[in-house]
Amino acid sequence: MNYRHAYHAGNFADVVKHAVLARILVHLRSKPAAFRVIDSHAGTGRYDLAGPQAARSGEWHRGVERIFSAGLDPGAAALLAPYLGVLAAHNSDGRLRVYPGSPAIARALLRPQDRLLACELEPKAAALLRHNFAHDRRVKVVAIDGWRALGAFVPPPERRGLVLIDPPYEEPGDFSNLVRGLDAAHRRWAHGIYLLWYPVKGRAQPDALARRLRGCGISRILRAELNIAPASNPNELTGCGLITVNPPWLLEGELRTLLSGLCPLLAGESGGSTRLDWIAGE
Repeated sequence: MNYRHAYHAGNFADVVKHAVLARILVHLRSKPAAFRVIDSHAGTGRYDLAGPQAARSGEWHRGVERIFSAGLDPGAAALLAPYLGVLAAHNSDGRLRVYPGSPAIARALLRPQDRLLACELEPKAAALLRHNFAHDRRVKVVAIDGWRALGAFVPPPERRGLVLIDPPYEEPGDFSNLVRGLDAAHRRWAHGIYLLWYPVKGRAQPDALARRLRGCGISRILRAELNIAPASNPNELTGCGLITVNPPWLLEGELRTLLSGLCPLLAGESGGSTRLDWIAGE
């Protein structure tokens, strides 16, 4: 996957990923103790939807634009409120021009005692990320390979928090790296929450990922997928998945409501499909 994210910012996969990210952060905020978010592949933090890359792909029109202006089911609307609130804060005039990436969504939901560690290796993206978060002492930007970051920064000092692992899937080994990186990090910090994103362009790699994760011996792994079309072209992103390790206890029910509310909007006439199950555990 050629994944310069400015072309894909705000697409259907971003909507799903960031809506779930926001829900997990809401649950972490429910207790007074400080937490830390570690974003292993952070990108630049914000994206110009009026820029040439987003205009060329137009993917955001079939993603965040549909959610931003839609009449949502009340249950889904309530769960999406934190995510939509961050979108609204970045587009204060009501016109959708900026899409906040995962570090921007995380920062918006931090409290004064919480921290964000945003990791990005690509030099230009790392420089923009540092610029975008320069005046927030709660945020530390590190120019480091995301896979190395898992070994360097897990567990966090707070011993509470979330590790978001969202690689670009530009390299053939990224699915394997996902399993190895999670397994190694979980051995050091078994009680942390981990959120892993993966693309769906066929069943072979997602199903192999699930089998390998089952073999890691991790006790609680929840899988959620949303597909906007059948996977018929191996070069076309037709779905996305999220693996949550140690999900907050209410998250399974929230995901069921979110997936059922988002799928018809994001899939449109194709109908789409969703999946929610436990790879390991409950």
